[in-house]
Amino acid sequence: MGNVLGTIAFQGRPGAYSDLAARQARPGWATLPCPSFAAAINAVRFGQADEALLPCENTLAGRVPEIHALLPDAALVLVGEHFMPIHHCLLALPGTPLGAVRRVHTHPVALLQIRDYLAAQGLEGVSAFDTAGAAELVASWGDPSQAAVASELAGTLNGLEVLARHVEDAGHNTTRFYLAAPEGAHHPQGCRDAPHGLMTTLIVEGPSVPGALHAMLGGFATHGVNMTRIESYMKGGRFDTPCFLMDVEAAPGQPAMDAALHALGRTCVSVRVLGVYPRSAYRGGLGEGQPTWRAQANPSQTEPWGAPSPGRAPGNGETP
Repeated sequence: MGNVLGTIAFQGRPGAYSDLAARQARPGWATLPCPSFAAAINAVRFGQADEALLPCENTLAGRVPEIHALLPDAALVLVGEHFMPIHHCLLALPGTPLGAVRRVHTHPVALLQIRDYLAAQGLEGVSAFDTAGAAELVASWGDPSQAAVASELAGTLNGLEVLARHVEDAGHNTTRFYLAAPEGAHHPQGCRDAPHGLMTTLIVEGPSVPGALHAMLGGFATHGVNMTRIESYMKGGRFDTPCFLMDVEAAPGQPAMDAALHALGRTCVSVRVLGVYPRSAYRGGLGEGQPTWRAQANPSQTEPWGAPSPGRAPGNGETP
């Protein structure tokens, strides 16, 4: 295989968006397809891969399910983040006209990113375990009424034809990924020279009392530390143990961050640092504008796209 620098695991089949993102994030590394996020994590834990690439959030679909629940017990440390614009293709058997398609198969998160397109075309969305896996299924069925939404690479690998490009509901459709490695493999303070600054990801368990969240976040505001993300979830199937996944633009060892963490520690039940890693240069530079299909549809609101989605004003290209 030549001079392979390492192996990075991802959830999905070859040609999945996570496959493409893994190749971007770690050029020169071998990629290891895995059937689930848990399997990708275990590949790192048991020495089959050096890192795992895990999607954590998307600008259209929001939080990626499972990741917040898997990370606390993964025995891995976050060592990086990667952003990738997601541009979906509608894929079908060669020679299939768009009008013959009835059902579109793709990953549930991808379905959330193409809701308006499916409605405009009168197509039924069907969940599949993976975008590239959906392309494999469509190719194996040989049914022109079935299509997949996946990357163009997934279509090429499975002998499918691109019926439409950029079918995502907004031009800024972007997924953020965590890069995770074994605990101790990367020293969390070893990225001090990161040119764009540092990020820290925390898991915080708070008390279930009035004003708890306000008290926990107050230290970050007081000391000027920017929090870019906070997601709540419940621990252990209980509704009285609120936990929060937080991403912060700072790192332990910096005076402002140390002061904020000290204040946080006085108001919460527990704090755990999942990783300190370089801040991506992509932050703040997300693309704007409409995808190709919506730009074509909006000037006259005529065929082939038809009327706008229910509850949406004609010509409005924004996603709620």
